[in-house]
Amino acid sequence: MKKVITYGTYDLLHYGHIRLLERAKALGDYLVVGVTSDGFDAMRGKINVEQPLMERVEAVRKTGLADEIIIEEYEGQKINDIQRLGIDIFTVGSDWEGYFDYLKDYCEVVYLDRTQGISSSELRSSKSALNLGLVGGVELGILKKYFEESLAVNGIEVSGIYGADQSAYHEDKMSTLPYFNAYEELLEASDAVYIISHPSHHYRDVKQALEAGKHVLVESPITLKLEQTKELFNLAKEKKLVLMEAIKTAYSTAYSRLLLLAKSGKIGDIKSIDVTCTSWKDYRDVSDFSEKWNSMTAWGPTALLPIFQMIGTEYCDKTMVTQFLNEAQRFDAFTQLNFIYPNAVAQMKVGKGIKSEGDLRITGTQGYIYVPAPWWKTDYFELRFENQNQNKRYFYQLEGEGIRYELVAFVNEITYHQGNTFIDPQVSYQIAQIVEDFHKGKDLKIIK
Repeated sequence: MKKVITYGTYDLLHYGHIRLLERAKALGDYLVVGVTSDGFDAMRGKINVEQPLMERVEAVRKTGLADEIIIEEYEGQKINDIQRLGIDIFTVGSDWEGYFDYLKDYCEVVYLDRTQGISSSELRSSKSALNLGLVGGVELGILKKYFEESLAVNGIEVSGIYGADQSAYHEDKMSTLPYFNAYEELLEASDAVYIISHPSHHYRDVKQALEAGKHVLVESPITLKLEQTKELFNLAKEKKLVLMEAIKTAYSTAYSRLLLLAKSGKIGDIKSIDVTCTSWKDYRDVSDFSEKWNSMTAWGPTALLPIFQMIGTEYCDKTMVTQFLNEAQRFDAFTQLNFIYPNAVAQMKVGKGIKSEGDLRITGTQGYIYVPAPWWKTDYFELRFENQNQNKRYFYQLEGEGIRYELVAFVNEITYHQGNTFIDPQVSYQIAQIVEDFHKGKDLKIIK
């Protein structure tokens, strides 16, 4: 029996894909099709994949041409697959001609002429772009990052900016974008908005966008109150709009893989999580903190994310300890939270007035996961065990701090309504609850 193997992303499966699979099938008796994973595509810089892995696998399966489907997850896998599966012929489209000649040491290599016609990239480009408005407060630097990352994402056009410091804006290269003096005008020119106004304005800004029929990607916390957050999710559902929480870490390849490994029992039962997020700045000369993000709102959601996603939101007890730089305006130099669960504990420390090692440690009954600083922008983590020979390191390329993956997920959710926003609403609710408790002083001890 002659075995043939081919690989592809198979995003938006079309006639050209099917014709290549048919011709690959005709080369032998048994066809193995490798479908590249989302993570491997991201590592290779392919961030315009619109369909998740299992949708693409199912599309290939439905053609009836593949005798076997495998997942391609890492560099160098092709050689391993060819040897492991006893492959006689490797084949791929002629646009790769010469690139895979190194595989001739392991099997015959055949380059097939591609069918003339529309490609996946052309299909994506043929769709109307999503007009994304940027809504900021004093956070021009972050808006700039979102603008730059949007240029790398197929299907997004930035429609303009509202709310940022206009003098600083005009000195930046973003000045090529329309600047709107009224929020209503930006909404009218946009299909969706990204919001990073001050957290105290989120409820107003998100609600106005949703009522105007616009999809919303908003920096966490979504609001400063649990009931307001629930209200906004219900409003989005009622209007069939997407409301997503923008914690960029949640969308990175490394974090997604870490989450899967931790929850799959690779280190046994999770018993403890320790997480730290800090970014020091000298605030001694600051008198007005009213429009500044405090430590809890700036870092709290990111630090809470692994705790709530790995152990859950149903904790038995919590305590908070904080030191204020300005108590009247609730600006904390740092805050520490301790959670007690029925079978685990967790601790998080966040601060803008302190500096510490920003790492993440997940302790299990059989081993632990260590993510070095800055863990929220990780491209690397380790699984560690008592027997060091069992230790394993994982590396994943991170582009744009995870922002571009977040934008891809946002566009995909608007387009396909998959119900997969990476952050469960229950996690968003609990983040809002913690932030609300902090501002109300519930379970909060203050040190001088």
